[in-house]
Amino acid sequence: MVEFLLKFTNIEIGDTALQAVRDNSIKILEMLLNALKNVSPGLEFGGAAHSTEFPLHVTPIILAAQLGRYEIIGMLLARGHTILRPHFPKCPCVACKNSFVTEDPLYTSSARLSVYRAISSPAYLVHTSCDPVLSAFLLAIELTDNAAASRHLASAYMKLRDNVRIFAVDLIGCCRTSEEVELMLKQTSGCGGRRHFVLPRLLMAVNYKQKEFVAHPNTQQVLESYWLGNWYSWKRKSSYSKACVILSRVFLIPFILVMCMVAPRHRLVKHWQIPLNKLITHATAYFVFLALVFYVSNQDKSGQKRGPPSTGAEGPLILFVCGYTWSAIRMCYIQGSRRYFTVIWHWAEAIMLILFGLTFAFWIISAVDIAENDEEDLDQVTAGEVLWCIFLFVSIDRKYWNQYDPTLLAEGTFCLATIFAYFRLMFLCQLNYHLGPLQVSLGKMTIDIYKYIIVFAIIISAFAAGLSRFYQYYEGMVYEDEFGMKTMQVSSFTSLTDTLNTLFWALFCMAPLESADVVIENTRDETSTLKYRENRHGYTERIGYFCFGCFEVISVIVVLNMLIATMSNTFQRVTDNAAIEWTFGRTEMYLDYMSQTTLPSPFNMIPTASGMANITDWFKNKCCKRNTVCICNKHFNHEKNILCSHTIT
Repeated sequence: MVEFLLKFTNIEIGDTALQAVRDNSIKILEMLLNALKNVSPGLEFGGAAHSTEFPLHVTPIILAAQLGRYEIIGMLLARGHTILRPHFPKCPCVACKNSFVTEDPLYTSSARLSVYRAISSPAYLVHTSCDPVLSAFLLAIELTDNAAASRHLASAYMKLRDNVRIFAVDLIGCCRTSEEVELMLKQTSGCGGRRHFVLPRLLMAVNYKQKEFVAHPNTQQVLESYWLGNWYSWKRKSSYSKACVILSRVFLIPFILVMCMVAPRHRLVKHWQIPLNKLITHATAYFVFLALVFYVSNQDKSGQKRGPPSTGAEGPLILFVCGYTWSAIRMCYIQGSRRYFTVIWHWAEAIMLILFGLTFAFWIISAVDIAENDEEDLDQVTAGEVLWCIFLFVSIDRKYWNQYDPTLLAEGTFCLATIFAYFRLMFLCQLNYHLGPLQVSLGKMTIDIYKYIIVFAIIISAFAAGLSRFYQYYEGMVYEDEFGMKTMQVSSFTSLTDTLNTLFWALFCMAPLESADVVIENTRDETSTLKYRENRHGYTERIGYFCFGCFEVISVIVVLNMLIATMSNTFQRVTDNAAIEWTFGRTEMYLDYMSQTTLPSPFNMIPTASGMANITDWFKNKCCKRNTVCICNKHFNHEKNILCSHTIT
């Protein structure tokens, strides 16, 4: 019937081609497209102009991709049909700028979303991409950017992103053997500087936050084999046996150093190069480092004099910090600064190292100062000499020290560094199935606190602006009643600093109950020279109580409980998705230790044969890059530049 009708020259085809795509009628569609081609060569590639069911921007291939018509997509691509991808949301090209002025924004946004629904179809990705996993990763990032740029369509874009991520997970799930999974995870296309890694596609998935892909059992099975290496007996060991192995590693570290230097290819060295062994060695060395930190920070300060501490552990402590600094710089170079600082634990480590560095600098300044000004005993100097000693920072009794004495500054920074050093033990909790989700929840809830800090800052600033000097006149006033009891004005709202301090601690219900009281000193009674009378500023006090009460209601009862509810929802969300969240966090830790050196700090600063070989290979790769063109980089750049190579916006 269709073939018979198409014989008439004046017949109106309209949107019948799109109807054929929707009904999955390939033969009818092909006849209709041939008829359109006979009318005009480019007519088959466009949409229906006067259709009541399909918008103008819906072409046959867009509709086929949206409906997942695999055979039709293949046929249309063979006929030369293409989908022009939109430019990225913040594209500065002339076409994008003109579209904002000349085109209808509603039509543009709906057309853009329609195109993304088509190109995110698994059937279309399989047909058009030689590396569907890479295309899915890049498209997921692109959809996330579009969701951030178009908030009114964010839910639609995020749904498409989730579908694309599931498609990548389904592809890894189609693998039947470990060799197939390894082949997929070892693909280097689009990996850029990650090609040197043993599983570059996995590292790329972690960078792009493809949590479902990373946490898939097939991916984890292959990763586990690389993590354990040939040490299969570790998983069968009891907890007691594992503890003995970890404790004995303290005494084996010097032996490992010697073996790495004299026999880098020995089987024992290869055994210690297993990522799990690297973790045990580094963790053991870190516990030794924490013991040194605890020993230095808990020295008796009752008879302390100015200058750096002299416990004997300062030298090893400095070596440890230097080793950790070198390790951080090395990992930052290997991973790239962008990826390295996306992990919050790397920020904590960087802050810890900076604080230790400041501590050592203050120790040096203090030692130089003491060497130049000599030591003096407080009992043998006069009052004038005490002032002169304070000016010169000479070692006298602690209570005479200047508040910015290098020794005091070193103690402060060392205190903060110690807290960060011990807090970093939370990083190891990611290995445990029960503690790992708690550690992930802690990080997520910390992000919730950062969001609410802005709200609290606005509320505190608003009340501080009004109350900062509201009680300034009454500062220091003392009222004495007839029984001799004295009441002093609380310095809550007498200055900006005191007001901020009061309001901050009021969030935790730790502000004084008398914060809003107005105390006026006794005034002399004109009728008597012996008696004093009390004056009250009740209106001022009521205004203060009203403002302080409103602050408590808004900040504590409302906003603080909102924060608690938000954190509770975050914890529940992580708990419900614990398998994926914890597995993803553990994978990040695995990948870190796969790139770590065999020797821990401070032995990692000692050159070894294997280390020199790695440096030589690095130089060779650098030289080869100048003379060769990487095909995977071409593919990656093509996938990225495709966003700006078309004219649809």
